[in-house]
Amino acid sequence: IVLLDSETRTNRCKIHCWEEVSGYDDAMNPIRTYQVCNVREANQNNWLRSDFIPRKDVLRVYVEMKFTVRDCNSIPNIPGSCKETFNLFYYESDSDSATETSPFWMENPYVKVDTIAPDESFSMLESGRVNTKVRSFGPLSKTGFYLAFQDLGACMSLISVRVFYKKCSTTIANFAVFPETATGAEATSLVIAPGTCVPNALEVSVPLKLYCNGDGEWMVPVGSCTCASGFEPAMKDTQCQACSPGTFKSKQGEGFCTPCPPNSRTSSGAANVCSCRNGFYRSDTDSPDNACTTVPSAPRSVISNVNETYLVLEWSEPRDSGGRDDIFYNVICKKCLPERGMCSRCDDNVEISPRHLGLTQRRVAVRNLQAHTQYSFEIQAVNGVSNKNPYTPQFSAVNITTNQAAPSAVPTVHLMGATASTMSLSWLPPEKPNGIILDYEIKYHEKVIHIVFNGNYCLTAVIHVIIPAIESPIVTPGMKVYIDPFTYEDPNEAVREFAKEIDISCVKIEEVIGAGEFGEVCRGRLKLPGRREIIVAIKTLKVGYTDRQRRDFLSEASIMGQFDHPNIIRLEGVVTKSRPVMIVTEFMENGALDSFLRLNDGQFTVIQLVGMLRGIAAGMKYLSDMNYVHRDLAARNILVNSNLVCKVSDFGLSRFLEDDATDPTYTSSLGGKIPIRWTAPEAIAYRKFTSASDVWSYGIVMWEVMSYGERPYWDMSNQDVINAVEQDYRLPPPMDCPTALHQLMLDCWVKERNLRPKFSQIVATLDKLIRNAASLKVVTSSTHSSGASQPLLDRCVPDYTTFTTVGDWLDAIKMSRYGDNFLNAGFASFDLVAQMTAEDLLRIGVTLAGHQKKILGSIQDMRLQMNQTLPVQV
Repeated sequence: IVLLDSETRTNRCKIHCWEEVSGYDDAMNPIRTYQVCNVREANQNNWLRSDFIPRKDVLRVYVEMKFTVRDCNSIPNIPGSCKETFNLFYYESDSDSATETSPFWMENPYVKVDTIAPDESFSMLESGRVNTKVRSFGPLSKTGFYLAFQDLGACMSLISVRVFYKKCSTTIANFAVFPETATGAEATSLVIAPGTCVPNALEVSVPLKLYCNGDGEWMVPVGSCTCASGFEPAMKDTQCQACSPGTFKSKQGEGFCTPCPPNSRTSSGAANVCSCRNGFYRSDTDSPDNACTTVPSAPRSVISNVNETYLVLEWSEPRDSGGRDDIFYNVICKKCLPERGMCSRCDDNVEISPRHLGLTQRRVAVRNLQAHTQYSFEIQAVNGVSNKNPYTPQFSAVNITTNQAAPSAVPTVHLMGATASTMSLSWLPPEKPNGIILDYEIKYHEKVIHIVFNGNYCLTAVIHVIIPAIESPIVTPGMKVYIDPFTYEDPNEAVREFAKEIDISCVKIEEVIGAGEFGEVCRGRLKLPGRREIIVAIKTLKVGYTDRQRRDFLSEASIMGQFDHPNIIRLEGVVTKSRPVMIVTEFMENGALDSFLRLNDGQFTVIQLVGMLRGIAAGMKYLSDMNYVHRDLAARNILVNSNLVCKVSDFGLSRFLEDDATDPTYTSSLGGKIPIRWTAPEAIAYRKFTSASDVWSYGIVMWEVMSYGERPYWDMSNQDVINAVEQDYRLPPPMDCPTALHQLMLDCWVKERNLRPKFSQIVATLDKLIRNAASLKVVTSSTHSSGASQPLLDRCVPDYTTFTTVGDWLDAIKMSRYGDNFLNAGFASFDLVAQMTAEDLLRIGVTLAGHQKKILGSIQDMRLQMNQTLPVQV
């Protein structure tokens, strides 16, 4: 957007020793130019200032200058002070207050933008060659500004000046409107523009935003809208138009309007449901997309089979189901009294099996009917919309009369006496003899003794161990398998089985070294009988714990106690019979891997880092082979000992985080808290935790290690991380990361979980790289991954102009430890820092090769920003 164009506007510049001249451009259009050519006079300082230019709330502006410069060599008899360059300045002001004397004609208060040199100069023998240069400056903060051009002894002509700024134009993406947005204060800035849904569209996810980059281009949409019910996409997905009469759309989404389902209609537009025609209905569970249906006809071919007072009824399905497949049946029993000419509902003694309402099968048995009695049975066919029909369901009826019935059972039998070979019995007559009793039949059999096990009767008691399987693991005979302690009815039983009880007298706490989820973490000593004293880590359970907190705290010991591997943290035992309750583990001198790497940034060789990764992968292979899924694999949960051996830790605690936990690492999702930046997409979306999701997390750990503890995805929000990963963005390689390692990371981040490598394959790959060290010298040159364009995820390059001091700049690149070194050696300005070499860094005390490389890389960025081309010695 143009703020000033001297070719088309009549703004007159404030002249100070420049001459305003009329002329013509290449198209013979009249123009006004400004010239200066005082080359024969020494000590030239000629200024030209523009009119006041309103800023219009933009933060960075661009200046396009067209000018010609005469070659000093073509001017005879001139002093050596002839120049072929001029300087560009600007001055900010909240009002048009400049005068002939204010601000003063000097670099301060004016701010220098750059020294402008021509690509081509001219002599008197040839026509002037027009040069075009563009420069930018910012951030701007006041109402407007002036441009100023300083000549220090050139023979030149300023033909035109065009002042403009860049913006991202109003656009529609994902059915959301994003307003015109000016670019940020820096060329690398990303400006967030909030979006609003187009009319008749609704948000799918919030917040809606786009990023406007420094070139005025939109990138990485976050959130989206879709057309509301009753509206469909139109105009190349930029509008939502109403469904036409006779069509509908029942749900918000990307779909289009469709014709009304059978037996329904709509006469108006923007319909989200079509009304059923008369006599047709939808059930409460039917979707608006379903056809309207009606009630079924009566059941057919009812067959009755009477045996004394026992009746069996069977029938065939209705001829017309009403268009539905959820047909079921009701059987209504009525007892008829012919002498009164009426029938009434049967009493509760009549038993209809399996039931009399909601039958899915077409057969029932009826018991406890009275002998010599007439009954009428109605067989109703109903479906999901029968309750919408105001009329009685259609039915078929059958009339039956019961026969002479057998007597009811003998209620009680008494043993009157017994010998080794005889017994004497007595009983009462049946309550319903249903006629004359002719005789009684007695049957006997030997009693079978059953064994009762877990509430079930069985002849052989077999003890089963229930293993909670994730993805149906295949268990090889003889292989040790992880047992979830939460499958035990009494969690204390799991603790007793997998964790050794330690007497409190054997434990000595020396100092508190941190805080855990349930209490303090301490360093101490353990002296068991017959063993030497060792240093240990001790987790304690805080006072006032609940039974659930105690169970969750000790569950980690129940899990850890099942593992035995050099890359898994070793459990020494637990203290549960004294207070405080403790978990005692081996002590890892260097603590958590992420903070250890940040503390030792750049101090390890690639082979050392790969060795750490190999140890972590070996530990995860062991856990995977035991069918254990970690769910929270991250550098913060890897511990490092004095020999740089990495061991996997933190088993199970993360999944017990309370809802009010304040740690932003863990974000609420379906069913609990999830570390979004380390978790595979299927685990975030569907809680699908498998060894494959642990492999995804391992890829993030690889990135953490190779970047010396950098936070994955930097300062992006968790929701932006989810959206970016869903759009197939992946983390770029860290600085100096071998190509082979970054490719292994990308393999771990494959969207289809079944295509990710197994931990056994990862261990084999790392072993191969360690044996072939030359393969680790090939470093990815691009900061993009997978060939995808993803500016949002690129390494951030600090702009040195945003820092007040060199110390601030060192802070930004995490090298603040050398602030005094720079200051004491005299490198207190950015101009001096930009000239530094590797020898300079070594001289002032930066001896670590990794730190030298990091600082020199940032100095190279600084030089590029200064438009310098001095070589950097790396």
